[in-house]
Amino acid sequence: MTTHAPRFVLFEPTHPGNVGAAARAIKTMGFHDLALVNPVGHPDPEARARSSGALDVLESARVAGTLADALDGCGFIVGASARHRRLGMPELDPRECAAEVLRACAARPAAIVFGPERAGLTNDELDLCQALVYIPANPAYSSLNLAAAVQLIAWELRAAQGVVLDTPPPESPPAGVEDMDLFYEHLERVLLASGFLDTGNPRNLMRRLRRLFNRSRLDQNELNILRGILTSLAPGSGRRDWTGPP
Repeated sequence: MTTHAPRFVLFEPTHPGNVGAAARAIKTMGFHDLALVNPVGHPDPEARARSSGALDVLESARVAGTLADALDGCGFIVGASARHRRLGMPELDPRECAAEVLRACAARPAAIVFGPERAGLTNDELDLCQALVYIPANPAYSSLNLAAAVQLIAWELRAAQGVVLDTPPPESPPAGVEDMDLFYEHLERVLLASGFLDTGNPRNLMRRLRRLFNRSRLDQNELNILRGILTSLAPGSGRRDWTGPP
């Protein structure tokens, strides 16, 4: 049995009607945790009309200015895509995604992130994810409505609730997105000071390192060990104002 509800995150949705329809989609499957990042025109009469009985979910949705804020408190994060991505992260089908999300919810909330209707999630948003859920569709016409994608994943989560095996609670909860961001900042400071990271173009290497550690799905104890190693190698580097060894 899960102890936390999955969170459905809509990143910068542009059509209010889709927001309302997404609220309806998750409520019909028994879920309620909806987060919106920079939604256009929220709250909007069209969203309220399309929610059709799920107004409670729509009105209680958390509204955030950044994706990181919308994911606050989450451990396992999955980005949704209608196409394959070569990103070096695990790619799950919707059924696999549902099972993984429910297992993760035993320790702390897990989230599924859906991108804007026109372009989907960019690499910057996917940097916060540990896995990708690929929704297979007609390759000749793979355009999937946002609310339909939310409904599909919500249905798989509901179906999986009856079949996911009970697992013992983890020794340590998964590291949260905010703690991972602090770790990446810490790691970048140490790598820059050591000369390993190119000061002229640090972004590419740091993105690869993010993908590496995101695949590992670190727990809090493991993250503390890594930050302890960094501090041991570069005393004082855990502070954001640290600029390198004296």
